[in-house]
Parts: sequence; C-alpha cells; structure tokens
Amino acid sequence: MTFTVLSLFPEIIQAYFTSSIMAKAVEKGIIACHNINIRDYAVDKHKTCDDAPYGGGAGMVLKPEPLAAALDAAGADRKRVVVPTPSGRLFTQDYARELAAEKELVIVCGRYEGIDQRVLDMYCNDEVSLGDYVLSSGEVAAMAIIDAIYRLLDGVITRESLDEESFSGGLLEYPQYTRPEVFRDLRVPEILLSGHHANIKAWRQEQSLLKTREYRPELLEGRSEK
Repeated sequence: MTFTVLSLFPEIIQAYFTSSIMAKAVEKGIIACHNINIRDYAVDKHKTCDDAPYGGGAGMVLKPEPLAAALDAAGADRKRVVVPTPSGRLFTQDYARELAAEKELVIVCGRYEGIDQRVLDMYCNDEVSLGDYVLSSGEVAAMAIIDAIYRLLDGVITRESLDEESFSGGLLEYPQYTRPEVFRDLRVPEILLSGHHANIKAWRQEQSLLKTREYRPELLEGRSEK
C-alpha cells in the first residue's frame, strides 16, 4: 500500500515512516510513502501557502493554488484523497478497514484554520475526524489515521493480535498482564495462571464487557450480553 502525504512539514511524516514497526513494513515492501512538501508548489518568492479568511475571523487558511498544484502532482484525481479535519466523518476501526482495502491513499495535512473549501470540493473524497477535539497539526492526525490502517495489512503484525484487540468484536479489549506475577503487592488474576483456556476466555469476555460498560456504554446499545 502506498501513502502519499501532502504537508507543510514533511520531516514530521518522514520520521514516522523510518521508525519501529512502520520501518520494517517499508523494508518488506508492504508499505511505501511519498512525501510532498506543499510549499514547493507556492509561486511567490516567500513560498506563501496561507492567507486571511474571506469574511474575517481569526487565523489563516491554506491557499488553494499551491495545495491544488501539489495534489495534481500526486495524481490525486485518480486516487482516494483523505483530509483529517474536526468537521469530518468520525474515524472508526471499521472505517480504517475500509481504507486499508485501497492500494493507495493521498492524505492532506491541514494547518491553521483549515483548507480553502474549493480544494476540498475538487479533490477530497473523505473528510475524517479523529474525535471531538481539535489538533493544531494535521501531521499528527494523518499519522494516527495511517497507523490505524497499515497495521491491518497482511504481514505487518500477526492475525491473532488483530483478532483480540479493542473493537475487533465490538468491545474494548480486556486487561493485559505480564511478568512478574506480583508487582508492588498487586497480583496477576489467578485465572490467568490456571492454564484453563476456556475459563480464561470467559474471564476475558467478562472483563471486556465490564470495561466497555464503564468507558464506552454506547457500544453496547442493541447488543445481547450473554
């Protein structure tokens, strides 16, 4: 899968693609990344990429000319273009699976007060929100979206890890423990030391339900709890 990322700060994205599990996925050829600096497509000597909003208001807006030129260079008219924005569709695990089915994604990293709407109208397929909060960096949002997607691809991490994690069955993941058996007087639950796989599975299911009920009760709506 190929990610083409348009940004005013491509060095942020580049560091992400050369670290940890992502670096291994790139090395294996599972993932490729093309970084495009929007500022390279500005036409004035100051490489201006933002301007004041029409109608007044605080902040600046990304100008259409350099961003549209960068999108043209990326061949965006033939690809799925994703723009992280607080005003977009909520990003979920199911949405990540949908995007993971694409061979290539173009992701635009916004800044300031946002992007000129005309560019969104011409190029954007998906406006995506990570949640009900605002980030100053479109790069951070883009990396979160990419991370949720690429880990779903074959060969990045094991299938078993994907099957037993939050949202894989509509619930939050159960608590995890590792050695030592006792840490600061807190013991690992005895059931996890029993070796009884059926009982462990039942305990984990119960813990997932309890955690989901406490933190994300809306996920249980319409669900039969057995």
